Amino acid sequence: MPQALHSMLIDAARLCLWLAILAAIFVPLERLFAARPQKVFRRAIVMDLGYYFLSGLVPAVLLSAPVGLLAWAAHAAVPSSLHAATAAWPLWGRLAAGLVAGEVGYYWAHRLSHEVPLLWRFHAIHHGASEIDFLVNTHAHPLDIAFGRFCGLVPVYVLGLGGPAATAGSVVPVVVMLTGTMWGFFIHANLRWRLGPLEWIVSTPAFHHWHHTLRAPVNRNYAATLPWLDRLFGTHYLPAKALPEAYGIPAPLPGTLAGQLVHPFYRME
Repeated sequence: MPQALHSMLIDAARLCLWLAILAAIFVPLERLFAARPQKVFRRAIVMDLGYYFLSGLVPAVLLSAPVGLLAWAAHAAVPSSLHAATAAWPLWGRLAAGLVAGEVGYYWAHRLSHEVPLLWRFHAIHHGASEIDFLVNTHAHPLDIAFGRFCGLVPVYVLGLGGPAATAGSVVPVVVMLTGTMWGFFIHANLRWRLGPLEWIVSTPAFHHWHHTLRAPVNRNYAATLPWLDRLFGTHYLPAKALPEAYGIPAPLPGTLAGQLVHPFYRME
């Protein structure tokens, strides 16, 4: 069996296992603590399953060369004294700094994806979902996912928190990406959970559901894990009890996975 095919089958099996784990966690929770009544096998479930596997395979391939170039550029351009200083931090310090730095990078990538028309063409695919549950986390164009992840890694590598200068090597970038991805499933979940005072520190489904609202106010709550960044930059919105009445975007999107993948390019013509 060719090595590439073998690797692809291993990745597909890994994604199947993770899907089973995610479903075992979130499907019962969404039935017991639903923010709004919704079927498990909703209308877009087949498309979202396609997006799940696509998003689990393609962005990593798209990012391999740019991240390598980023690591080299950061190592070459940033003063070695900065990288040496951060490399000397304990692992927990590098992880904490990496999570905050990565979230700052992602916040601005996400915000730009709403404010720059070219980027919005791709990001609109994610907002096209009219029903929200955990699986909508990966309902996104692969180029949009790759852009957000890359921007999240930029400050991590610039600060020397990943790459050859750090004792832990690639641990921090991997943890940053995995944390963002796994928390993404939680904040998209169809859950009415609120975390009380912790909502000032970490994002919740209610916080992110308002990011997906169809009606005003739109373009709020860009942070994936740290909502205080939205407070800092003036984009925070979270009513005490209310939830959005509807999700999605006004503009229609193609009804097929293939149609949505080519839709951003079609609009550029």
